[in-house]
Amino acid sequence: MYRTPQHAMRPSCAAHTKRTTTPDSVGARFEWQTWLLIATIYGGWTGTVLGWHSLGPLLGTSLLIVFSCWYMSLQHELIHGHPTRSQRLNTLLGMAPLAVWYPYPVYRDTHLAHHHDDSLTLPGSDPESYYLRQGKTPTRWRAIVRWRNTAPGRLLLGPALGWFSTLAGAYRQRDHRTALIWSSHLLLVTALLYGLWRAGIHPLHYLLGVAYPALSLAMVRSFYEHRAQPAPAARSVINEAALPWRLLFLNLNYHLVHHQHPGVAWYRLRPLFLARRAHYLQQCAGFHETGYLPLLWRHRRQPVISEFHPFA
Repeated sequence: MYRTPQHAMRPSCAAHTKRTTTPDSVGARFEWQTWLLIATIYGGWTGTVLGWHSLGPLLGTSLLIVFSCWYMSLQHELIHGHPTRSQRLNTLLGMAPLAVWYPYPVYRDTHLAHHHDDSLTLPGSDPESYYLRQGKTPTRWRAIVRWRNTAPGRLLLGPALGWFSTLAGAYRQRDHRTALIWSSHLLLVTALLYGLWRAGIHPLHYLLGVAYPALSLAMVRSFYEHRAQPAPAARSVINEAALPWRLLFLNLNYHLVHHQHPGVAWYRLRPLFLARRAHYLQQCAGFHETGYLPLLWRHRRQPVISEFHPFA
């Protein structure tokens, strides 16, 4: 889900939405499924905080991790124009820093840039690429990147590397807009942590015991979501994961379908895939998985991708 912006990317929404015209995005409609999702995530997260003392730290922490990860999936849906046609309203719905680490506008800008499929996976062009450019790389850094591309490395080290790299990217930009975005986000995070402290949840516990594991959980989906291939359609995975994963990630396991139809709402992705399953499996050219746990186990030692992009 979240990766590192490698340079300033501020794509226009108009440029992105040219590719989102699908049967799902034509005409006005009330997306009750997404509104129900919003109510469930916000209500569940708030209820867990308010019931913290009754639930206890173990159950309360587990629930907050799931709701925070689920919220990141919701933010992705808001970026793609759901549940409303109003970008301002969708932004308002996604501004709460429940996941802490990234301002919503930063995620929005970099993710829309990621949807340029011709440059998908290319380091320096795709802000969500896990590849390095070909060239001289310090041995120690190459070893770190290699371990980050294993399942334990991605889950344990991936969130920290992504966050620090994002901060470095913001520092390199150092413009008024970037300063405003991060300052606003810091104020929102401060207010959130203060409210949690008043509810009996220590800020450090939330940062390290909830927000960090939630980002790790979100990285299960992106662990092997894209690969370097000449054909753009073969760069995005089809993962026929079980229902709990599909619900947590809002059907983004059908990632090729999402990239080909980025305007389609989360609840329509699975029916769209099932209606043309053979077609999408042919297009992904063998980039097909049958679940996340077998994938993570298979790459507990072996990196899922090489450090360097093969043709960048």
